[in-house]
Amino acid sequence: MELKETNYKNEKLDEINAEKSPIEKDRKIKQPPVLFKNTQSLISKVEEMLGHKMIVYWTSGRGSVCQNDVLALYEVFKKIGKNEQLSIFIKSDGGDVEAALRIVNLIRTYSENVTALVPLNCASAATMIALGANEISMGPLSFITAIDSSIAHDLSPIDERENSRVTVSQDELQRIIRLWGENSKEHHGHPYTDLFQYVHPLVIGALDRSSSLSIKICKEILSYHIDDDNECDRISNHLNSDYPSHGYPITAREATRIGLNISNLNEDINNVLLELNKHYSEMAQKALTDYDENNYHDNEISNILETKGTQVFYQNDKDWNYIPNERRWQVLNNESSWRKIEDIDGKVINDTFYIA
Repeated sequence: MELKETNYKNEKLDEINAEKSPIEKDRKIKQPPVLFKNTQSLISKVEEMLGHKMIVYWTSGRGSVCQNDVLALYEVFKKIGKNEQLSIFIKSDGGDVEAALRIVNLIRTYSENVTALVPLNCASAATMIALGANEISMGPLSFITAIDSSIAHDLSPIDERENSRVTVSQDELQRIIRLWGENSKEHHGHPYTDLFQYVHPLVIGALDRSSSLSIKICKEILSYHIDDDNECDRISNHLNSDYPSHGYPITAREATRIGLNISNLNEDINNVLLELNKHYSEMAQKALTDYDENNYHDNEISNILETKGTQVFYQNDKDWNYIPNERRWQVLNNESSWRKIEDIDGKVINDTFYIA
């Protein structure tokens, strides 16, 4: 089936609409555009400038690094195979650090010499992926971040306004304990005695474990191209504990001081990557269809992985229903899935890509 450069049509849309109420049927479901032709043209342009293959790992502000990305990325690598030199355009706010390790392992399986192209934000778990490259090329808008841990545990404190678990960070806990120690003359007992009244001890234990995990994974990722174990330890501990906020923007200047192999991203390549980001941002625009104040449909695209000839992306396709007396949202009619578009002998084929 040939892909038209309009909106991506879900084959099950009529079937889903048939189950909806009369109010829901009156609403035309918004569909985000799929700009395969445009993005493929720009990827070809970048590869001509680089002189070698490039893959894209891109997530929206509402997407994240996740375990399913590994299988999706494998589908991309099946298209290009092994390459002595490879570049990867990374743009993401992060996610699962364990998934980041698996992604780096997959990338290094297919190439021994990897350059991370970072024109924009490359945060948290995405920073981990970039650290797996031999070289990180950064432009004027680029930044990576710290890798310290923060979690929303099942026993985390509840935000009563949103009726949801708040995120607790290791850095926040350490600062509380340090401030307690600095003012210990004004207090009695151990800081954890009072702290446990607000933060469950299992949350504190989980944070400590998560922090250790981040350091271990960072060391393992760096070891793909740094032979000095002490240097891997130093960089990992620095990124985990030496910044006052998880999202602190580490620019090329500071990344070089840390000891990372940083290069200036070619201006022309940077401009094309920013143009490519615009197309992905258009694909990932909000595609929400309101039924009423308590119900809407979400068709947003969040994660996009691409190389010459293949694009794989994750698209939401689900209803959200708000339960007023419980002050929470529930998902209904969830048909979300990965989608794959391929150029096969000049013919563009699109299909659902199943990941269990």
